[in-house]
Amino acid sequence: MKIFLDTANISEIKRAVDLGLIDGVTTNPSLLSKEGREPMAQLKEIIKLVSGPVNAEVVSPDAEDMVKEAGPLVKLGKNVVIKIPMCEQGLIAVKRLAEQGIKTNVTLVFSPAQALLAAKAGASYVSPFVGRIDDIAGNGMELVEQIVTIFDNYLFKTEIIVASIRHPVHFVQSAMIGAHIATVPFGVLEKLMKHPLTDKGIDAFNKDWEKLKNTLKK
Repeated sequence: MKIFLDTANISEIKRAVDLGLIDGVTTNPSLLSKEGREPMAQLKEIIKLVSGPVNAEVVSPDAEDMVKEAGPLVKLGKNVVIKIPMCEQGLIAVKRLAEQGIKTNVTLVFSPAQALLAAKAGASYVSPFVGRIDDIAGNGMELVEQIVTIFDNYLFKTEIIVASIRHPVHFVQSAMIGAHIATVPFGVLEKLMKHPLTDKGIDAFNKDWEKLKNTLKK
């Protein structure tokens, strides 16, 4: 399973790149807004750091303007993926962009039917938001499982990006179900690397090593 980092923060991206774990980055208007910089400048810097897909989202409400907005974004780099919201106008934009060879990620997917329609429209990726479904007492991972089954049934090439991941369990379940990609906040990535028994083991090894060194000095 590929791992994308869900952030627009340069420091977080640099740390993740240094770890050698990140296959791409997903951004959205909210994440870019948090950084307080001109969005295009921020995206340019991200693209310099990340060789894999970098997702940049349009904000226009109608298909024609979505396609126009995508133009300057794709010029930022060959690895740019245009994020399009799941709606009627969004699907029209996805079809038009796909015809131009531009990769798209249909975001804010909350049902298997939406994912199927996005794939048929030509989306390169679909992003089911599992955490937000869980927030309203639904089962986000069940949605991912349904999408995986549908895409396997019809051999869609569209990749599934599990989004709105809140904790390591979401990440592990995504891998077990067979999702292509999980996009995670940096805080979740940090949690994935840690385990209390690992910390305990390292501490014990270090103490035993120091004990040995002190014994040999006598």
